[in-house]
Amino acid sequence: MPDAPHGGAIESRFMTTSSLPHPLPRAGADDATQTRQLAVPQHRRWHWNGKQLWFQLHWFIGITAGTVLVIIGLSGATLAFKDELLDVMNPGVRHVPVETRAPLTPAQLASIAAAEHGQRVASITMYAEAGAAPRLFFAPKNGQRRGESIYSHPYTGATQPALTGAGFFEWTESLHRWLLLPRDPGRQVAGALALCLLGLALSGLYLRWPRRPLDWRTWLTFDPALKGRSFLWNLHAVAGTWCLVVYVALTLTGIYWSYDVVRDNIDAWAGKPPRTAQAPGKKGAPKEPASTADISLAWHSFQQHAPGWTLATVRLPTRPGEAVQFTWLASDAPHERARSRMSIAPADGTVTENAPYSQQALGARLVNIIYPLHMGTYFGLPGRIIVTLASLGLPLFAITGWMLYLGRRKSKRAVQAQRALLAGNPGKPDTGLPTLVAYASQSGQAERLALESARALQQAGVAVDVQSLDHFDPAQLRQYERALIVASTFGEGEAPDGTRRFARLLQHTSGAPLAGLAFGMLALGDRHYGAFCGFGHALERQLRALGATPIFPLIEVDKHDPAALAAWSTALARCSGSAIDAIGVQEEASYAEWRLARRVLLNPGSLGGELHEITLIGPADAAWEAGALADIIACNADGSEGDAQSAQHAPRSYSLASLPSDGELQLLVRQERHAGEKNAGYGLCSGWLTRFAPLGAGIRLRLQANPAFAPALVDVPCIYIGNGSGLAGLRAHLRARYRAGLARNWLLFGERQQAVDSICGAELQGWLDAGHLARLDKVFSRDGGPGQREYVQDRLRASSGELRQWLAQGAIVYVCGSLQGMAAGIDAVLQEVLGQEGLDALLAAGRYRRDVY
Repeated sequence: MPDAPHGGAIESRFMTTSSLPHPLPRAGADDATQTRQLAVPQHRRWHWNGKQLWFQLHWFIGITAGTVLVIIGLSGATLAFKDELLDVMNPGVRHVPVETRAPLTPAQLASIAAAEHGQRVASITMYAEAGAAPRLFFAPKNGQRRGESIYSHPYTGATQPALTGAGFFEWTESLHRWLLLPRDPGRQVAGALALCLLGLALSGLYLRWPRRPLDWRTWLTFDPALKGRSFLWNLHAVAGTWCLVVYVALTLTGIYWSYDVVRDNIDAWAGKPPRTAQAPGKKGAPKEPASTADISLAWHSFQQHAPGWTLATVRLPTRPGEAVQFTWLASDAPHERARSRMSIAPADGTVTENAPYSQQALGARLVNIIYPLHMGTYFGLPGRIIVTLASLGLPLFAITGWMLYLGRRKSKRAVQAQRALLAGNPGKPDTGLPTLVAYASQSGQAERLALESARALQQAGVAVDVQSLDHFDPAQLRQYERALIVASTFGEGEAPDGTRRFARLLQHTSGAPLAGLAFGMLALGDRHYGAFCGFGHALERQLRALGATPIFPLIEVDKHDPAALAAWSTALARCSGSAIDAIGVQEEASYAEWRLARRVLLNPGSLGGELHEITLIGPADAAWEAGALADIIACNADGSEGDAQSAQHAPRSYSLASLPSDGELQLLVRQERHAGEKNAGYGLCSGWLTRFAPLGAGIRLRLQANPAFAPALVDVPCIYIGNGSGLAGLRAHLRARYRAGLARNWLLFGERQQAVDSICGAELQGWLDAGHLARLDKVFSRDGGPGQREYVQDRLRASSGELRQWLAQGAIVYVCGSLQGMAAGIDAVLQEVLGQEGLDALLAAGRYRRDVY
């Protein structure tokens, strides 16, 4: 977009050589070329706060540990319904047809299995359900931690076929619990991943914490109509909120099994006896004889003392006189680990210990909840389903997180390209003093040209020092023998917003302190306006007055004039004594073909002319951020490119009113009318977009980065002020803040009549109702009586007390709309409230960002 009216230069900061903007007429009062003012923030200096730190940790853990957590999630979901899957794969193995005869007792089953397999049966799991096959566990043998197990026919004692798929589930469990690593280090790695998942869940909660946390819709409502990045973010955030409690439960319970120090301390608190290492069977030891202990009386006694049992594990005695141990589950047990205990003497069936679950210590019962919570079985089938879905959600979060991360990376490449080129090629050594390459920039074009010039000089062997005049003191000029300055112009020949302080200090400097300085000046401007390159000329005159000597005559650049930039390249070559590649080369290929999808008249009957919402569809990989601009090649009513010998010199610039995540590009375009027959009396570009272009027509458009008006996606308050079509850029900012969960926003918007000019009214009111807007001031100038017209600057002045409070809290002020009247009025109010020094400080801190035309 053009840099500033009346002599401003077109700027686009942080763009590579192949994507530099062409000069940019602004669709304005009569669609003649106007330029746009953009206050340069210092947002490139990253100020860390708590939320930014958590955001960085969240995405770093997400793209590293989160990728491995996918494995744990998928394996956990696979294990959730393991028993049901095994039964489907093995019909008739764990459940046999019910017979009329009585099932075998544990003593009978143990005797048959011991005789058939020649091994001692260590324990048997019995089921009260008719037809359920008991499971027998043999004592471990050579080198085993656990013995083998079999299922026996409940009526014959015959060994049932091995379970198909059991090996797969054992492998999956090893993957889930230990990541197929050796058991002890595997447990610790899994525990670390559990801690990472806990950190992701809690940091995600913190990052999306809304202004109105008690509004459940803010937390849990997903909008399927969203598209692109917004769809991904909304899905990631809302699904994460749904799964949050489950993930906290899974991680905390998982940590219990991962670290012995955690488990031992919890068990000690619960009053459980210390765990003893399970020794494997001795290698080379002779086969143990089958147990001859008769447990028939013990089993009969158990059935009498445990009515309503559903599952019982019978641990057989290993020595004469030892009691038979029963661990059993009652039919009314709250969960699968609510096991009662009973010890019975095998000789006479006497109960030596009876510990119903309900009478066990509270700590022990709480510890027994850990496994059911982890598996979801504590809440029955619904709990298992929820845990399964949450486990399957981990791949979803990894995929959406990676897509969001890659999108951010892509958007940053253009920002980093020019500085990387400068830093990455030091060129030939230079032992002299560095050449100062300074810039006074509005929207970034002067900065980009300065960086490109510095890189070219560096490649030629000239040491350079690149500085922005925004934070430069005139006294520092005395440290250099040579300076090359790229200066943009603001307003009526004024300094760019960020350079006001430097210009004022330089103006108040006297004498000839710069007598030893030689300088060259590249002034950016637009001849459509009277004060062409006004600040560049004023800066050159002041430097001359202070004793500095020009190396070559000031070079004026009219709308990125190639001849002027070639002269600048030649001047740099003379300064370096080496050939210099052309500076500021542009390529027509930077324009892409977009399609007009729809246009909607937003203000029928307005006194201010028709305002249309224009929707365009373009390349799927198009990316931009709030505050960015669209350069559009203007066309005549018949569709021919118009009003210049080369259409490259006649683009119009519009603020983007949407985000890539919306899946489409939207503009708010005021239809301009003027007298005369040219283009049927319509503004060239506005007429094409709002009237003549048929739906589906191709629109040649180039996205232009605009970091000077970039969004503040950190937890600071923001004040948005605009009028008319200026709502476009502000709407994109507010959408970006809404999707980032940042709600401290104040919008002041002005138009003519409330009845017909309440543009985007439903969206703004929805934000206010949802708490995204802390305050909404809509000012309609023509609704007041004679002499009672109110404008946004008047409303801001009347709210000066609240304005001071917001600024004291670090608020950033955004202004978008007309230069004459509104923007100048806002500037005056801020100067009244803050004073000149306060306003300069606001500019220098990058907290006053303007995009006006």
